[in-house]
Amino acid sequence: MQGKKHLTPDYIFESSWEVCNKVGGIYTVLSSRAKTLQDRMQDRIIFIGPDFWKKKESPYFKEDNSLFAEWQWEAKEQGLNVRAGRWTVPGNPIAILVDFQPYFEQKNQIYAWLWEHYQVDSLHAYGDYDEASMFSYAAALVVESFYRHYLTADQKVIYHANEWMCGLGALYINHKLPQVGTIFTTHATSIGRSIAGNQKPLYDYLFAYNGDQMAGELNMQSKHSIEKQTAFNVDCFTTVSDITAKECVELLDKPVDVVLPNGFDNSFVPKGAAFTRKRKAARKRLLQVANALLGDQLQDDVLIVSTSGRYEFRNKGIDVFVEAMNRLLRDKELKKQVLAFIEVPGWVGEPRKDLQERLTSQGSVSTPSQADEFHSLEVPMITHWLHNMSHDQVLGMMKYYDMHNRHDDQVKVVFLPCYLDGQDGIVNMSYYDLVLGNDLCVYPSYYEPWGYTPLEAVAFHVPCITTDLAGFGLWANGIFGHYGELEDGVKVIHRTDYNYSEVADAIKDAVTRFSAMTPKEVDACRKKADALSKKALWSEFIKYYDEAYDIALRKAESRTRPQPLPEAGETD
Repeated sequence: MQGKKHLTPDYIFESSWEVCNKVGGIYTVLSSRAKTLQDRMQDRIIFIGPDFWKKKESPYFKEDNSLFAEWQWEAKEQGLNVRAGRWTVPGNPIAILVDFQPYFEQKNQIYAWLWEHYQVDSLHAYGDYDEASMFSYAAALVVESFYRHYLTADQKVIYHANEWMCGLGALYINHKLPQVGTIFTTHATSIGRSIAGNQKPLYDYLFAYNGDQMAGELNMQSKHSIEKQTAFNVDCFTTVSDITAKECVELLDKPVDVVLPNGFDNSFVPKGAAFTRKRKAARKRLLQVANALLGDQLQDDVLIVSTSGRYEFRNKGIDVFVEAMNRLLRDKELKKQVLAFIEVPGWVGEPRKDLQERLTSQGSVSTPSQADEFHSLEVPMITHWLHNMSHDQVLGMMKYYDMHNRHDDQVKVVFLPCYLDGQDGIVNMSYYDLVLGNDLCVYPSYYEPWGYTPLEAVAFHVPCITTDLAGFGLWANGIFGHYGELEDGVKVIHRTDYNYSEVADAIKDAVTRFSAMTPKEVDACRKKADALSKKALWSEFIKYYDEAYDIALRKAESRTRPQPLPEAGETD
């Protein structure tokens, strides 16, 4: 397509289960990209998400009845329960939330249509497949209704569906509005994630796995089927990293058209004096919580390390992080005390009353009183009680290794098992306000299509450790031209299906080496981390989306362009 001017959309509709619904990494992808597209499209980028809040107020969505008022009325006449408004993220893009519950009554007819037109197997559906499919169908009806009310065939329109959850809608649009260019992005193949999550070796055998066969073995037939058929039938099939692109070829039998790496919007990263103030506040709070829990007097020169993300014990490398901290306990070369946090939402019951009381009684002092000194609370490894204390994997592994945060341990590990939204009852600071208090972040993922956590860390000037099985880690290696080291701002560890022990040692050694760095060396690492994050801003990555829009619009154009009449004497 060299030399050819890109076709650009007049309107983009983008649907995802995570629009105005903060449950995972796709929320970050869409909400951080929104500003870049909104600046360019000025209210012609419209996000569509599920309406879970109905009449209740949502922290992510601000309703506006005056937006498309005429169409909103018409949509309700058509039986669509929609609410239009603004997504409360940078750029404040338009979002339309749709209630998908009414479509469960038509589920069998919808699945029959899907089988008839696209051979999608919904027979094995269970749980979230039905819920996602009904939302996806409702989202497509919203776009169809809006299109017929406001738009015309000479306008270039894109429908962008994220993950298998939105596949049904993409196929519906493909069928009902052939003039609309369709894009499908898989952020992780359902089969790849499932193989990894079921403790099977994914990478060494990737070439040998048959996606359809594995779907049967892992009871994933319906999710795999919708994902595969969407990949084959949309105008432009995409994923988020080169590592997941390989998965698509092997498990979906379909190469991607474009790789769309996940960028970052750093407009909310504090600058200058505000950054210094916030970093101090984060460190102070983390130390207050740890000291109250441990009955200790850890000072500000302690090395604060953390890992975070979804609670996928193996996939996100939480297991190898605990392993590394356990080995670090016995490392004679360690030059500083280490305070390690595992910030992963578990099955939270409630904040610990005893910890809340101690934090309150300490009030304005950041260290325990003489009476509390060296007297830790019961179970000094966790800040909130869980519903499944005896079956929790983090606590189980720490217990197995006899990691009990004793007073003379050089390494203390604290499990923060709640969603850090600023209202957890213990830390009461949001994740972004807390992450900049770290000295080092560790994300040793086994399965990580992209990896927002390391990108967020470096954007907040925190050096990090990740692996080359994370899309971000591979991308960083590509930028550096070699395997990343701490001095580059990101250390990238080589990880395979079988080298768990070596990875744990590499993390231990990196933390030890970091503990011996001079303030000047640490400062240089922080500057390098920040510089790398600037190369991953949406302003740098949006060009890949332009390529995807162009591919989809050209396909749609060729599909709907009037065909020339045959010459005299020619037959079909």
